[in-house]
Amino acid sequence: MSSTAKQSSFSYKKTFIVGFGFLGISIIWPIFNQFIPLFLQAGNPQFEAQLLEAGREIPKIVGFGLTPALALFIMTWDNIINVFIQPWAGAKSDRTWNRFGRRKGWILLGMPVAIVGFTLIPFAQTALALAIFILITNFGMAIFRSPTVAWLGDLFPPNDRSKANGIINLMGGVGGLLVFFGGGMLFDSVGRSAPFIGGAVLLVASALVAIFGVKEPEKINAEVDAESESGFKDVLSNLKVMFANPDKSGLFVLLGILLWFMAFNALEAGLSSFAVFTLGITPGKASIYAGSITISFILFAMPAGIMGSRIGRRKTIQIGLTGLTILFFLGYFFVQSAVTFIIVLVIGGIFWAFVNVNSLPLVYDYGDERKIGAYTGLYYFSSQSAAVLGPTLGGVVVDSLNDQYRWLWLFSTVFMLLAWIAMSRIRKHEPGTPG
Repeated sequence: MSSTAKQSSFSYKKTFIVGFGFLGISIIWPIFNQFIPLFLQAGNPQFEAQLLEAGREIPKIVGFGLTPALALFIMTWDNIINVFIQPWAGAKSDRTWNRFGRRKGWILLGMPVAIVGFTLIPFAQTALALAIFILITNFGMAIFRSPTVAWLGDLFPPNDRSKANGIINLMGGVGGLLVFFGGGMLFDSVGRSAPFIGGAVLLVASALVAIFGVKEPEKINAEVDAESESGFKDVLSNLKVMFANPDKSGLFVLLGILLWFMAFNALEAGLSSFAVFTLGITPGKASIYAGSITISFILFAMPAGIMGSRIGRRKTIQIGLTGLTILFFLGYFFVQSAVTFIIVLVIGGIFWAFVNVNSLPLVYDYGDERKIGAYTGLYYFSSQSAAVLGPTLGGVVVDSLNDQYRWLWLFSTVFMLLAWIAMSRIRKHEPGTPG
């Protein structure tokens, strides 16, 4: 690793600049998860009947009336692309050295594609057109997401990665908060296209800060580069290396990531639908209330990173998984109004910070320091596979149980518990961390 990554003094300024790259990425997904499921399902007579029976007002939003299973499956099409593109882009960026640097060219390549598709989404006149614009957006995002996040491994030594990732996730949380609150107000006051246009502007601005502000490390030596090309060509070869290792801890880390993201993504994808079609909250207010989880996540992102560095990432993640398992189980029974909805989300954001902030650094602990981009790709292989499986299976469960989105709370409870079990199987000692 370069001298830049090995420096002993922790630079908060550098970390915040790197965080702008993640801030831009984090702006897109809340808009997707809040508004696109509503576009797809609004007008479904089953939801309208449920709201009328509960004495709640039917939201004024134009949609295509799709079923939950079909809508949430369409929401995963982008992730199917990500499963293949992000690991490839991460590994490929390990061997990319040009006048832009190592990772920056990938941002400049993918961002314009993503912006075009993203701004077209609210103008789609059919569900098919909407799905196509989603795919265009996520193809562009997939090209530069892994290379951008790989800066965590490029620029920070192992002992600093949890702390750095806490700050980077704090920046991402700020981006999400801007979207939840600003997007919700724009949707209700200006119209359905306003959050998408505003999000595109923020993505461009934050990405440019990262491109001009981040100083990438110098090129690594040719011997390591050649090994990267011959031994780590794709995600499958990296998985084979992990399977061949007598210590299966790395595989259990990836399995845990798969399971807890299945739980979180299923609930996240259905959260706005639950708020609007079960609790009768307006789309704009649902987005604002959903920002509650981001507020607590922001407040606890840095403490979660520090905690991971001090007591170990595995222990910190298990504390978060324990809290989320209990919370989601209770959520099934107690979330009956906007107030209880907000309370559960605020507490959920705290525990999710413990898990999410320490996830990627834990992958690096069991990876190869010379192949940061490739192991970033493995992380996204697991998380994006979860983003396909979680919402798809969750949508089937909702469809099978009378279109009641409340069942997603129990669905997520089960997979958080399974993730805790997976984490209990990895060895206690983490390279570069205490305990």
